[in-house]
Amino acid sequence: MRRTTLLSSVVLAALLLAGCGGIGGTGDLNYISGDGKVVEVHAADRGAPVDVSGTTVQGKSLNLDSMRGKVVVVNVWWSGCVPCRAEMPMLVDTEHSLAKGRDKGKVAFVGIDIRDAAAQTAAAFERDRGVDYPSLYDPASKTLLAFGKYAPYAPPATLVLDQQGRVADVINGPIPSQTTLTDVVDGLLGSGS
Repeated sequence: MRRTTLLSSVVLAALLLAGCGGIGGTGDLNYISGDGKVVEVHAADRGAPVDVSGTTVQGKSLNLDSMRGKVVVVNVWWSGCVPCRAEMPMLVDTEHSLAKGRDKGKVAFVGIDIRDAAAQTAAAFERDRGVDYPSLYDPASKTLLAFGKYAPYAPPATLVLDQQGRVADVINGPIPSQTTLTDVVDGLLGSGS
């Protein structure tokens, strides 16, 4: 009996560690499965702006209120998450292209590191991958509560906020492509909401 319990615990732990965002959805209970699909929140259903603030991995204060008027791409990650590591170069490239292109000054990127045991680990991960946008350091995942029913349950996850700071699009799981993310951002910039 004890051996079966131990084996069950080991298998469960391995499953949890194997997939950072591979848990399926739960029907119509407002959870979004980690399949990488874009879920659009219609403007009338977006609710209040999210209230997210904290300290970055570099030890600086950051409040998303300071980014109102911009479309904000919020990526939830962890340096030990294989899909997070795989999608980071695409996020960096997308941020660079939007920062230098026609949308300069209209889009901001922010990360939220939710699992690294030390801010130095997160900072080294960002340095190694050329990330130059800020990431909140939140190993307790408290900032995710501000996203309400859209709060991601595991990294990677990306939430795109409209210019009013409301959740407009959600991608739980790896972002399918740079084009997908650019289209989401362009859609919000084009609609002005």
